[in-house]
Amino acid sequence: QVQLVESGGGLVQAGGSLRLSCVASGRTFSSYAMGWFHQAPGKEREIVAAINWNGGSTYYADSVKGRFTISRDNAKNTLYLQMNSLKPEDTAVYYCAARVSSYSTKIYSYEYNYWGQGTQVTVSS
Repeated sequence: QVQLVESGGGLVQAGGSLRLSCVASGRTFSSYAMGWFHQAPGKEREIVAAINWNGGSTYYADSVKGRFTISRDNAKNTLYLQMNSLKPEDTAVYYCAARVSSYSTKIYSYEYNYWGQGTQVTVSS
């Protein structure tokens, strides 16, 4: 069983920045593919960014390219999402997700085994 705990969400003005963190349990974090998803009210959960086991491969949704950066620190069992130039349309609950024993980047929600509880990000205009 893998537990994922997100932190770092909050309220920020448009143009501001936030950094989300996701700490994973388990001794094999380096073998997990990881991703960040978001879900706005009344909308489906969508991929924001994904990363492979060693950070050598990443994926970004078109809406966040050039503004968000996904990274990981395997020594700390931690996934990050640096969010810059935030826009009101980025407002959503952000979830981290893990796919165990997978070394490639995963971009679909059904490919992930475990999910965090989510952290709210609100961007005011």
